Amino acid sequence: MPIPDKLAAAKKINEFLQAVVTHGGLRLKYRIVVDPPLPENRDWEKPEILVDFAGPDSALLLDRGGELLRALELLGLEMLRLPSGEHEKVCFDCQNHRSLRIQELRMAATVAAEKVRKTGTPYEFTPMSSRERRIVHLALREEADLHTESEGEGPRRHLVVYPKDHKPSAKPTPRTLP
Repeated sequence: MPIPDKLAAAKKINEFLQAVVTHGGLRLKYRIVVDPPLPENRDWEKPEILVDFAGPDSALLLDRGGELLRALELLGLEMLRLPSGEHEKVCFDCQNHRSLRIQELRMAATVAAEKVRKTGTPYEFTPMSSRERRIVHLALREEADLHTESEGEGPRRHLVVYPKDHKPSAKPTPRTLP
């Protein structure tokens, strides 16, 4: 379901970011684009609102793997009260970080697929966000000899690439005390 009033949502994001940038003393500029044009072959992400940052303090947003950029995005999403299944409709980016990260994830998916094919054993990625797991799932969706699953809970949720015919090992049943 699309964002009901994109212009009102963009205005809310603008008010939020004005306060953060001004009161945070950040030397950043940003532009908010409603219904941004998408590059070709971009089926893994189709934002309805794109916020693009630039400026001398861009490095702060991108430090530690873009942690501050993701935090601002999450706060913006919470402010708009979008359900988690709708989070891909708003995208914060800085210096093309998002596209570079998507390329990195797609290459990692290719490498993982080759490792699984060579060894016949599952490949576990480190924990990642639901958006990043989705990109890896989509990158490998056409691979008939493999399948992917997200496993774990909360911040330890990660993606595993399996050979198609993989049989999970029997997990021991937990014992309870009498």
